[in-house]
Amino acid sequence: MIVIPGLTRDPAFLATRTEQKRDPGFRRDDGVAITRTEYILDESPSSQHCGVVAIVGAPNAGKSTLVNALVGQKVAITSPKAQTTRTRVMGVAIEGDAQIVLVDTPGIFAPKRRLDRAMVQAAWGGAQGADLIALIVDGKAGLGPKMEPIIAALKARPERKWLILNKVDIAIKEKLLVHTQRLYEEIDFAETFFVSAATGDGLAELKSAFAKAMPEGPWHFPEDQVSDATDRMLAAEITREQLYHQLHAELPYAAAVDTEQYKEREDGSVEIHQQILVARPTQRAIVLGKGGQRLKEIGSKARAELATLLGCKVHLYLHVKVKEDWEDDRFIYRDIGLDWVD
Repeated sequence: MIVIPGLTRDPAFLATRTEQKRDPGFRRDDGVAITRTEYILDESPSSQHCGVVAIVGAPNAGKSTLVNALVGQKVAITSPKAQTTRTRVMGVAIEGDAQIVLVDTPGIFAPKRRLDRAMVQAAWGGAQGADLIALIVDGKAGLGPKMEPIIAALKARPERKWLILNKVDIAIKEKLLVHTQRLYEEIDFAETFFVSAATGDGLAELKSAFAKAMPEGPWHFPEDQVSDATDRMLAAEITREQLYHQLHAELPYAAAVDTEQYKEREDGSVEIHQQILVARPTQRAIVLGKGGQRLKEIGSKARAELATLLGCKVHLYLHVKVKEDWEDDRFIYRDIGLDWVD
C-alpha cells in the first residue's frame, strides 16, 4: 500500500484517461483506493515523456538514497551496511511533463555465493532495456578494484551512459576531477553530474536533465504512484532496514526477513507477521537482545515507519528463526524478489 500524502491530480492528465480501475492495494492517505497501471490512455497527441533510468554502481555508492531523494519519498531502504539493496526497486519521479522510472539496483560486486550471484544478476537485469544507465560513483571512496568489473561491463553495453559522482559534500574536490578523467578514459559518458544525495546538492539539475532525456510517450504509471513494490515486500524491507540500523556490525550480512502473513483488518489496520532468518543460534541471540529487548526495539521502529508509509495502524509481530540454509531456499528468493540462480 503506497500512501501519497496530500494527493492531487492534474485535470488535464485525468481527461486523457478513458478507463480507470481501482485497486485496494493502493490507497490515498484518506483511505480511498487510487488507480494503478490498468488504465487506458487516449490516443490523441500528447506532450508526455517517459523513460527508464537504471541506477547502477558499487555497494554503498548511495544509489538508494539518490532514488529516494529524486522520487521525493522513501521507496528503497538505506543503511551504511554494504549490499543493503538486494533486488531491483523501482521509484517513479515526475518533473514537468516527464515521468522518470528509476530502477534502483543492488550494488555490483564480485559474487562469492548464490545470494551474491542473484543480486548481481538483478543489478544488470535492471539495466536491460533502459533508456539510459546512470553510473553512481562514491566521490569520497573514489575508484578501486571494486569498480573494475563494473567499468568492464559498462563498456560493452549499448545504452546511453551518464556519470554521477555522489557524496561531493564530503569528497576532496580535486580528486573528483581525477576520478572523472579516469572514468572518461574507459567509458564514453554522455553527461556528468556532481551531486550529494544526502544534502540535495545538484539534484534539481540532475532531475531536470533526466526529464529532458526521456523519450516522448505516455506515462507508465499513474501520477500518484511512486513505486512498484508491493506492501508485503515493503514491510519486509523496512524491518530489514531496522535490523541493519540497530545492529550495525553485530549482525552478519546473512540475515533475511520473510513476511509470512499480511492482512487488512476490518477496522482498516494492517496485521503483519514476519520471521527474521539467521544462520546460527549466536546470531539469533544478537537479534533478540537481553530479555528480547533488541527485537522489541526493532519491531517498534519498523512498526512506526510502516504506519507512516501505509497510512494506517500497523500490528507487527516478529520472531527470529535459525535456518542455516536459508540462502538455498527458492521460496525465500521469490519472496524477496530475486530470481533463483544455480
